[in-house]
Amino acid sequence: MSLKKNILSSYVSQIYVTIIGIVMVPVYVKYMGAEAYGLVGFFAMLQAWFQLLDMGLTPTLSRETARYRGGATDAQSLRRLLRVLEGIFILVAIMGAAGMILSAGLIASEWLKVQQLPQSEVRNAIMLMAVIIALRWLCGLYRGAVTGFERLVWLSGVNIAIATARFVLVIPIFIFVGTSPTHFFTYQLVIAIIEVLVLAVQTYHLLPNKDFGVNLPWQWQPLKGVLRFSLSIAFTSSVWVLVTQSDKLILSNLLLLSDYAYFTLAVLAAGGILIVSTPISGALLPRMTKLNAEGDEAGLIRLYRDATQLVGIAAVPAALVLAIFSEQVLWAWTGDSIIASKAAPVLTLYALGNGLLALAAFPYYLQFAKGDLKLHLIGNALFVLIFIPLLIWAANNFGMVGAGYAWIIANLLPFIAWLPVVHRRFVKGLHAKWLLVDVLPVAILPTAMALGLRQWVEWPESRLMMGLELVMIGLVLSVAAAIASSWVRGFFARKWHSLTLI
Repeated sequence: MSLKKNILSSYVSQIYVTIIGIVMVPVYVKYMGAEAYGLVGFFAMLQAWFQLLDMGLTPTLSRETARYRGGATDAQSLRRLLRVLEGIFILVAIMGAAGMILSAGLIASEWLKVQQLPQSEVRNAIMLMAVIIALRWLCGLYRGAVTGFERLVWLSGVNIAIATARFVLVIPIFIFVGTSPTHFFTYQLVIAIIEVLVLAVQTYHLLPNKDFGVNLPWQWQPLKGVLRFSLSIAFTSSVWVLVTQSDKLILSNLLLLSDYAYFTLAVLAAGGILIVSTPISGALLPRMTKLNAEGDEAGLIRLYRDATQLVGIAAVPAALVLAIFSEQVLWAWTGDSIIASKAAPVLTLYALGNGLLALAAFPYYLQFAKGDLKLHLIGNALFVLIFIPLLIWAANNFGMVGAGYAWIIANLLPFIAWLPVVHRRFVKGLHAKWLLVDVLPVAILPTAMALGLRQWVEWPESRLMMGLELVMIGLVLSVAAAIASSWVRGFFARKWHSLTLI
């Protein structure tokens, strides 16, 4: 499987899924209303918290699949591992969904600040959310297996199709059936059922020796060899959920459901930055793991550094546009001046934080590939002890803006204090090169240009023209980041040299 095709397809699908989700939000708000859309944001937050139950099993399956392809494990072991993981996932999905369904009434009446929607409508929506979340979580297991086989082109196609059905094809439901939360989440339940069936079928199609061990008994034994790594990932995933979702959980109780919708809009827009890190990690992790299993240390580090610059070229300009021109972005997107004014400060803060996050995630990829997450666990433990109290204090005293400042601090601290420790542990002398050659050049030049453009640009009254102007600014900043990248310059130098030899 071509790494370039995998990365490209992952980017295309992730960009499509993110953009279509973002583009459709104003349509949802128009049909459903701000308060009902607040339930959609609450649903997204609950889905993220459900990942705590994963216990690191999904990335473990992905890694073991990649190790099988690298010759480090055998086909029977892989099939037995999938069998035991399926049993665990199905059991936990049932228990998790049941718990949420039983709590639906309490959540609707005591936790959420509902003003206009009927309590029965909110309760029914939460019960539907519970089943959808359980099914989508089960999809994660099969996605992990498909990713480990590096069939990312196929997976990207499925993701695009599901996203189209989920985000776009719901509009006819609004037009011809109804716009209530119950109508919306009933439709999403149907799509979730289709999604899990498609992914499960593909996973079993890719498994080696399809006719061998079909009726394997369910046993704990296959977990023993990977349990330590799985628990390390589980802790990491738990920290990730705490860091990225605690603000949303706290604010879902502090804010009116309509104001929570504005907060969700800002965070969703800022989340667009992560489209440049999530796809590359999906393609990067199995390939780095395979290189490590083959003992190709030089290839591993070269891929690590090149991918850092690639992400920086895309993530930094996106973060700058969303942060520095936040109000213009929101108005061009929604056409609603109230949303633009209320959500702009939050978008600025979360965009900067996500820009840092996209780059600060790379040392984790290195540790994952080497199968040693000890430093990652220590760093995250210390981080949570500082961040969670800060977040609670900031959100309670300053609302969603306070949560935004806490988010920036959450991502800046490990970048400054912990990344050098990780790099020194695994590859001595790497951090200075990574920071001075791979990160700072692609960040400094576009930042200076963005600050200059902020003083110079005049904004048109048309939303379309403003949107086009923002796109042009983003392209200019991306070109600046590319010019500053040693990897890009080296790539074109090699191309030019090969042409001159012809």
